Order: sequence, then C-alpha cells, then structure tokens
Amino acid sequence: MDKMIQASNGEVTITNDGATILKQMSVIHPAAKMLVELSRAQDIEAGDGTTSVVVIAGALLDASEKLLQKGIHPTVISDGFQKALQIALQVVEGMSTPVDLTNEDALLKAAATSLNSKVVSQHSTILAPIAVQAIRAVMEPIEGGVGARVDLRDVKVIERIGGTVEDAELVQGLVIPHRAANVNGPHRVEKAKVGLIQFCISPPKTDMDHNVIVSDYAAMDRVLKEERQYILNIVKQIKKAGCTVLLVQKSILRDALSDLAIHFLDKIKTMVIKDIEREDIEFVCKTLGCRPIASLDHFTAENLVNVDLVEEINEPGGKYIKMTGCSTGGRTVSVVVRGSSGAVVAEAGRSLHDALCAVRCVARRPALLAGGGAPEAAAAAALARAAIAAPGADHYTLRAYSDALEVVPSTLAENAGLNPIETVTELRAAHAAGAGGAGAGAGVNVRRGRVTDMRHEHVLQPLHVTASALALATETVRAILKIDDIVNTVN
Repeated sequence: MDKMIQASNGEVTITNDGATILKQMSVIHPAAKMLVELSRAQDIEAGDGTTSVVVIAGALLDASEKLLQKGIHPTVISDGFQKALQIALQVVEGMSTPVDLTNEDALLKAAATSLNSKVVSQHSTILAPIAVQAIRAVMEPIEGGVGARVDLRDVKVIERIGGTVEDAELVQGLVIPHRAANVNGPHRVEKAKVGLIQFCISPPKTDMDHNVIVSDYAAMDRVLKEERQYILNIVKQIKKAGCTVLLVQKSILRDALSDLAIHFLDKIKTMVIKDIEREDIEFVCKTLGCRPIASLDHFTAENLVNVDLVEEINEPGGKYIKMTGCSTGGRTVSVVVRGSSGAVVAEAGRSLHDALCAVRCVARRPALLAGGGAPEAAAAAALARAAIAAPGADHYTLRAYSDALEVVPSTLAENAGLNPIETVTELRAAHAAGAGGAGAGAGVNVRRGRVTDMRHEHVLQPLHVTASALALATETVRAILKIDDIVNTVN
C-alpha cells in the first residue's frame, strides 16, 4: 500500500518508497533512527528493497525480544543471527539464476517487478523498457570481471508536469528543462556548434559593498559606451569562433546575460540557453563531450563541440531544450518523465529511480531470484531444517530467524487481500516439499491469490537486492542487541 506524507509546510507526498517515507518522518527514538539509517544504507547500496529491509529488521527485533524473555544472552542471540544469516545467504545465492547482460528480456523482468508495487504499475510496460535501455546505454563492462559498472549520475531524470506517465521518453542526448533566453533569435539549430561558458556576458559590477558614483552626464555616457563596447567585444569573439548555440552557467552575483547581450546575440543568430545549474555542468560536459570555457581568451573554435540538432520544444507545461546527436559525447542519457500533477510526476520519478536501481543491481551482480517472498520463504525453510540439528541456544536463534523471515511473504499476502496465515503455511509446505527442486521458486502470487512458482509468472528480482537487505538488516539488529543502555548527554 502507499503512504501519504504531509509535511509541516502543507506539502503532500504520495509514495511507496520506504526510504522516502522514513527520510521524511520525524523520528525521535535513537533505535528508530538506526532503522531510518538502515533504509538509507539499502537505498545507497541497492536502491530497491528499502521497505523490505526495515520490515525484516523489525521482525528480527521482535524475535530477539522473545528470545531475551527466554533468558538467552544478547551476545548469544547476536552470534546465532550471524550464523543464520550465513545459511540464508547460501540458500538465496544457491537458488539464483545467472543472467547474461546482453539478454534484455531478463533485465526487463527485473525492472517490471520493481515497478509492480508502485502507483505507476499500470505503466510498467513503458517505464521498464526505458529503465533497461537507459542502464544498458551507460553501463561499462568491468575488464576481466563479472558484471558491469553503472553510475546512476549518468542517467538524468527530468520531471515535467503535463501529459501522462505514458508520454515518458528516453533521449539519447541532453535535455535542459527551461526555455532559450533569446527574444527573437533561432529556436532550432541544425549542425550546431555548442559552447559552454562560465563567464557572464554583462557589464562588470563592483563588489557587494562598493559603489561607483557618477556625477556628470559625460561620464555617464562614457560608462554606457564602455558597457556596449565590452559586450560587443565578447559577442564578436563568440561569432568569430563560429558558435551557434551558447550555454551559460548560472551566475549568483550578477546577471549572466544583460538585455544588450541578448540583443546582440539575436543579431548574430546564436541561440542562448542560460541558467545551467552548477551541479549540472559535469553532466552537460560528459553528454556533449565539451569543456567549460572559463574566460573569453579560451573561447576558440577548437573548444566548441558539434551537435546535430538543438531545438526548443513547446508543450503545454512550458518549453524545454532538447539536444540530440552528440558525436563526441560520453555515455549518458536523459529521461523525461511526465504526469498530470506534481504528485504523480514525483512518484513516477521515484519509481523510475527504483527500476533503474533494480537493473543496476543486476548489472553489478548478474543473477536473478524468484520474487514474491520466494527467497525469504526458501531461506526460512532451510533455517527451520538447520535448527532441528543445531545445538544449544543456536536451535532457538535459527528458529527465531526463520520465523522472522516469513514476515515478507506474510505481509505480501496481507496486502493482496489473502489470509496471511493460510498463505504462509501453504508456502512453507511448498518449500519443505521441494527443497532445491520445483518448490524453490514458490512465492505469493498476488494476481491469482495463491501460492505459485514465481519463475513462471516472470516475477524476478535482483540477487543483490535481497542479499544486501538480509545482510544490512541483520547487521543493524546485531548492533542494537549489543546496546544495553542509552546515556543522554547535555550539550
């Protein structure tokens, strides 16, 4: 189910993403803060499974409380949980199937599974292929190793209000989410020469606390003449270099472009796009394959890059710039996500981020698992078997860990409107019967309302997500178990 979060300023967020929900909650209890940190760690490590990791940690804490009531020492529980984690990870890794990264179909299934729990799940046929194409465009194979490196900063997601989620598109190139600064200059340039400048085309200003006082009109005229000459000089240099599209970095202290500069640039038919954010400079440079030009002396033809098409696209939500055909560019892509309202667009953006992360996880560790609570149920079954033969307190800890893992299928069943107890029992039976065999992929089928083999339903999730969720949850619970007192200090 989704949560609606109301901020103190009245802003409303509707989301399903565990990390987003916890990040916006004001948590006071120090142990609860550790759980928030836990979901953030999972978000950084895997990007998906942020809810599951907190749910598993909560179930483990619940289980350890019962063990403590039995009189088992926290250190013993902690060590027992570590042993249980090793067994669970072996089971989960054992049931995964290796993936070939050139096989688009397997990656699509992982992306679609990630999108299924989201508000935009009905659009997963559109968003999942976009996520897969984006990751495949930016991934770099590791030399001699398994998997590929993916930097999610190379995928820029731009959110635009207007249209529907179905209008989302992948752009091999650069999208700048605001209009051109020209008044009546060109709005579409083919075979463009693009330059990115970090200086301003406006008259120099004095420092913050200095003023220039002009007393007579002749001096005033001289100031204006100089100003015009100064700007004309810059514009002539731009024309000489043959630049047809100019990107200007946002400036804080003074206007990046004065009105006079825009007038001159219109005359030489140069398209100007101002207010490129400082944090976007790196992405723009990587996409276009250019270097930012910091001073007028370096504004020469060899510092410009060729782009096949730069156009300003007009749509109901406003105008934006699209650049395609950057021959010298690096591996980056832009994704434009649209939606009818701010809440929908923001949630579509977050869901797409989760899908991108799911595909990135497969790229990092090319293996997939059955979804729908199957890995957790399989691990729980294996732990229950191991607990029978385990000596001493380990018997209890393994048993408790096994019961705690069943919280995932039980929650899935509850959200699907099934009877959690019946479903989990049926699932447990399926895994007990088919240890390593046909039952290994049995999970909660939300659509049909019963337990089926998830591999036939194409519900697959990356191994990295589940493995990292189990490891991080266990680590946090062990850290909390080791604490016996909270000390408040006065600052």
